[in-house]
Amino acid sequence: MPEVIFTGPAGRIEGRYQPPKKRNARIAVILHPHPQFGGTMNNQIVYRLFYLFAERGFAVLRFNFRGVGRSQGEFDHGQGELSDAAAALDWVQSFNPDSRACWIAGFSFGSWIGMQLLMRRPEVEGFISIAPQPNLYDFSFLAPCPSSGLIVNGSADRVATPNDVQTLVEKLKTQKGIVVEQNVLEGANHFFDKQVDPLMDVVGGYVDRRLAEAEAKAEV
Repeated sequence: MPEVIFTGPAGRIEGRYQPPKKRNARIAVILHPHPQFGGTMNNQIVYRLFYLFAERGFAVLRFNFRGVGRSQGEFDHGQGELSDAAAALDWVQSFNPDSRACWIAGFSFGSWIGMQLLMRRPEVEGFISIAPQPNLYDFSFLAPCPSSGLIVNGSADRVATPNDVQTLVEKLKTQKGIVVEQNVLEGANHFFDKQVDPLMDVVGGYVDRRLAEAEAKAEV
């Protein structure tokens, strides 16, 4: 898991990168929670997502948004952070020009940034959105949502209530050809305290199923 430094719109960006096992492997970019509330690339859920994708052969990058850790710049209320995420994806793609597709996985604030990124990048084939906050952030840009993916939230989340997330999911489910699945972890709060293992089981199962479906289609 080598430490990497690459150039972003606001200067240096600090990250951790896991090279893929095969040349044409998929890419995964992992996005951390809110920088002003302690969110970093070393958040436990971000860290676990990183290894979840690495174990499945992806080329994986997690990084610190501007102003976090050794990344230069200052918090930019989402706009700059979206530019950071786009630069991060560009950086991984420069090392993996034969990559077939990309996944975006984000937690909390990172899920909002990730959903915006997938709207701008047609190569994104799947997303993982953990504890999105449609009550705090505007998700109306998802019209329509271009990729299928998974939304996971906790039934005891008081930051983004289950009703708020359910409204977002129902909106996304109305689009033809796109399958947005939802999993509500019973008893889990916004940070999935003592529920990270079940969370990773849900995400891992979803990714494995999507990869198996893609392989089956490729063989037809």
